[in-house]
Amino acid sequence: MKKRFSSVLISAPYLVWMVVFILVPLIMVGYFAFTDPEGNFTLDYVADVARYSNIFIRSVWLAAIATVVCLVIAYPLAFILTRMSKNRQSTMLMIVMLPMWMNFLLRTYAWMALLGNNGIINSLLGLIGIGPFKMLNTQGAVVLGMVYNYLPFMILPLYSVMTKIDKSVLEAASDLGCNSANTLFRVIIPLTVPGITSGTTMVFVPAISTFIISRMLGGGGNLLIGDLIEMQFLGNSYNPNLGASISLVLMVIILLIMTIMNQFNDDDDKVLM
Repeated sequence: MKKRFSSVLISAPYLVWMVVFILVPLIMVGYFAFTDPEGNFTLDYVADVARYSNIFIRSVWLAAIATVVCLVIAYPLAFILTRMSKNRQSTMLMIVMLPMWMNFLLRTYAWMALLGNNGIINSLLGLIGIGPFKMLNTQGAVVLGMVYNYLPFMILPLYSVMTKIDKSVLEAASDLGCNSANTLFRVIIPLTVPGITSGTTMVFVPAISTFIISRMLGGGGNLLIGDLIEMQFLGNSYNPNLGASISLVLMVIILLIMTIMNQFNDDDDKVLM
């Protein structure tokens, strides 16, 4: 009885945090999504979300591209990190984390100075007679901003999983006749699926809901779901009911994607067993 009381007492702050900052906001989102300004039940705002299907498609598409690019860059980097000595691993991990010590807004603003028509990159290209190129206020700039800001969220889960792979497993695969490609696809990748799943989720979820990156690097012409939600709550077209409906649909999309990702993870665990 005392142990049970102690466990409840220890977990009480976390439970209060969950209720205040997760459960209550979710209830509020659900309430505003299914009511009108007078508080009457309605499905009109949820139905109105269909008008913004092109923005949802664009958000999912750009977030998916950014996630794939992060995975392609992070996978070899994480593997190289695990092959280094412990001291060098610590140094490299600090370098990976270093940009995250700076304010998110400042990091994104720095790319505006780099990608602008009169920015640093175009100025350097101009020295050799190339450009200027329109890089800012494009979808490519938005994807670049997502990759730059969220790449550490892909590297760290992959690194944590890859460090647990015993080198003897790779040596055994080589002894049994596996070449580099077979070792990668039949040994390393199956063992790192949990890291891939976690990293994909940690990158895709903030990427699909971002609004600062699309506003600063997309110039307002590449509207994403996050921008649309922010406009409903803080913009001139104040409409919290529609904003809550869009947020609810976004949560459903994210939950569906996470469920699919977890299904891949479970299938891989069955294969390994």
